[in-house]
Amino acid sequence: MAERLGFEPRKELPLCRFSRPVLSTTQPSLHYFDNLLLLKNEYARRKSIYINIVLKLMSSFNRGIFYIIIGSFWWGVIGVIYFRSLSFVGSIELVLHRVFWTAVMLILTTFYLSKWNKIKEILNNKKNIFYLIITGFLIFINWSVWIYAVSTNQIVDASFGYFTMPILSVFFGYLFFNELLNKARIFSIILTIISIIYLFYFYKSFPLIGLIVGFSWSLYTVFRKKINVDVDLGLLIESLIILPFALIGFYFIFEGGNLNFSLDSIKLSFILTLAGPMTVIPLFFFVKGVHLAGLGPSGMLFFITPTFQFILGLFLYNEPFDMNRLIGFILIWVAVIIYMFDLYEKN
Repeated sequence: MAERLGFEPRKELPLCRFSRPVLSTTQPSLHYFDNLLLLKNEYARRKSIYINIVLKLMSSFNRGIFYIIIGSFWWGVIGVIYFRSLSFVGSIELVLHRVFWTAVMLILTTFYLSKWNKIKEILNNKKNIFYLIITGFLIFINWSVWIYAVSTNQIVDASFGYFTMPILSVFFGYLFFNELLNKARIFSIILTIISIIYLFYFYKSFPLIGLIVGFSWSLYTVFRKKINVDVDLGLLIESLIILPFALIGFYFIFEGGNLNFSLDSIKLSFILTLAGPMTVIPLFFFVKGVHLAGLGPSGMLFFITPTFQFILGLFLYNEPFDMNRLIGFILIWVAVIIYMFDLYEKN
């Protein structure tokens, strides 16, 4: 048949000695390959989703770390330089400006973010009001003493207070609210107490500035943990609580003819209004960072603030620092390292 159609007849190839007879097998179904391909595609899809979720979480964590660093750096460097450059105004007027303009800026942000309903919810709870009154006066004490320290060449002493603050917060949490302590935190507390006693023994007086800064801020954080209130809204209510006292203070300074805020010096008056943003902006960065990265990393990175304060006070403003102070600070730094290691272990 093939020869009639003009094709050469098929020639059988000779079998070589390595050839094997081909066995007849049933071909696998095409459905098998289709199902295998579907499973492979589904696995790739799920793997892609998982990788994207991990990358998103990692990017959120990194952004949180970045925000915490900005907030801590702002408090430790920009805030110090700002308030130190205005020390000629006087620490009392600076504190009053900080209270007033912080309240003004937080009112504006609350309007912008439409949070007034949350404010009403907070104020309807008597427990919230009670604690916010206490924390309002604590933060007023902290701001007053810290600005006084910055204005009077005692930045290093103020940094001592912020180094001790997280450890004192742990101690007060145990003392007032029966929070648990482990061996590392107990040792940190003991080292902090030894450092304070050592400085008292050699200076014949407590490192008062550092202790008031540390105690007021640590008590502030402990009491604020007892209520579930947004940081910015809580600070707004605290500012409004102490605002009447600030206005009274402004009145007496004005009556004494010592008020630096006036139309005669518009440039200085504008710079004084920045006391609000200098307080609120780093706070928003830090709180956003805590939300994205967690409390553990924020607790460790907070020490950027007192570290830069210490460096500025010692090297930029040439504050006195002798061997006895160095030993006292070394004890605190060891306590801080132990505390940070404990945070790292738990987070």
